[in-house]
Amino acid sequence: MYPGKWAAETPDKPAVVMADTDAVLTYGQLEDRSLRLANHMRAAGLVKGDHIAVMSENRFEIVEALWAALRTGGIITVVNSHLTAAESAYIVDDCDARVFLLSTALDAAAEVAASCQQVENRIRIDAVPTGEGGDVFADWDEYEAVLAAASARKPVVEPRGDDMLYSSGTTGRPKGILPGPTDLQIEDEDVSIVKLFTMLFGFDSETVYLSPAPLYHAAPLRFVMTTHARGGTAVIMSHFEAEPALAMVEKHRVTHSQWVPTMFIRMLKLPEAVRSSYDVSSLEVAIHAAAPCPPEVKQAMIEWWGPVLYEYYAATESIGLTVITSEQSLEKPGSVGRDGIKGIVHICGPDGQELPAGEVGVIYFEDARSLFEYYKDDAKTQTSRHPDHPDTWATTGDMGYLDEDRYLYIAERTTGLIIAGGVNIYPQEIENALALRPQIADVAVVGQSDDELGQVPVAFVQLADGVDEAGAADEIRMWLSDKLARFKIPREFYFVAELPRTPTGKLVKRRLPDPAAFTG
Repeated sequence: MYPGKWAAETPDKPAVVMADTDAVLTYGQLEDRSLRLANHMRAAGLVKGDHIAVMSENRFEIVEALWAALRTGGIITVVNSHLTAAESAYIVDDCDARVFLLSTALDAAAEVAASCQQVENRIRIDAVPTGEGGDVFADWDEYEAVLAAASARKPVVEPRGDDMLYSSGTTGRPKGILPGPTDLQIEDEDVSIVKLFTMLFGFDSETVYLSPAPLYHAAPLRFVMTTHARGGTAVIMSHFEAEPALAMVEKHRVTHSQWVPTMFIRMLKLPEAVRSSYDVSSLEVAIHAAAPCPPEVKQAMIEWWGPVLYEYYAATESIGLTVITSEQSLEKPGSVGRDGIKGIVHICGPDGQELPAGEVGVIYFEDARSLFEYYKDDAKTQTSRHPDHPDTWATTGDMGYLDEDRYLYIAERTTGLIIAGGVNIYPQEIENALALRPQIADVAVVGQSDDELGQVPVAFVQLADGVDEAGAADEIRMWLSDKLARFKIPREFYFVAELPRTPTGKLVKRRLPDPAAFTG
């Protein structure tokens, strides 16, 4: 399904409501604007399988671009708007975008634009920014002008496209996750993710879905898409704040929502009088994922909101899924649910052999329908496959174990992944950024527990001979400020005389000192 069905039946129904402004995008408008943008891209020569990139704050145009790409058979990449200009430009270039839509309201817009002039079709959202850097948009098309000039005639055939979102790579460069090809048309109802979310969470035309997260993340983007496929309304916040999120639930009688544990923690920290003043009784489904949720946090949320919490374990790669209900979470605290809904879980040791219940190993999902590729990285793709079942078993490198009832528990990550408030951070990327700094002899980045975010990155640094520790942390932060997004910059720097390495040079992170021994 797609918005055209609902535009024909309920053209004036809100498809999107922007929470901060109450601005509304109706189904009639979404159908017209996504069709016009799609026709503009067709006129520019785009065909099925071509790539489109969009970088913007949360706003209508991301949703319009999503459906425009889907109805041309295109592959859309929504770029993290909190990355540095260099990181963003890398993704736009790496995904081979033939169309790039960029919001000029972003702080780094001019710098990103200057680095992406190679894209054939460049479209700016909003006015040309005044002042230094605005001239780089001189030959960019303006979004509203593009729509006004484009045809509003619906083609007879509209092949359905997909998204290709980026997952940070352990070698310091993120990789696009290219889904497997399909022969679907935009009108087809046999869209696996829509069918799955409908079966699990009951999305339908009465759904009001609250998205408090950035739309460049896989979950909110795909839940918004599902909401529109089923004819519901998506309420989109520009950014998460605890009390305003509760206000949106009450104001719009939200039925479905998706969160990360950090959001729960911040809402639970509100004074009891504030929390109890908002009516959240409309909530039927509160989905959370992306990071482990402390059992005590989940229990507190269930006591507050009722048994409406559903946790799932999955990945942007969409290789499999486990789900756990509120009742099951109370019986199996810490578990992320059972398999069988999408893929079968196998826990394997270093030799690839399956391990018995209770033993920690690499998590593989068996699901021949869901094999993906890391775009332009065959080597990384091959490392995601099981050596004995390369056509049906895949992993993202996560570690975990199954109990006797086949409930899955997540353990450490083989990649050392840090999850800060639901955002993935790979230590290797930070370490690479510092590797060539002369003042640093050696560095190791790890995750440290944080009451609010779950984890934050911290760095153990061996300074070069003669470099004074005084002021070194501030200098390193400044060095990183234009190389990495702010959320990737280590929260603390712990200076040590030497990092623990084997004679062959391998870093042994488990032998790093206890951060509690440092004063920060």
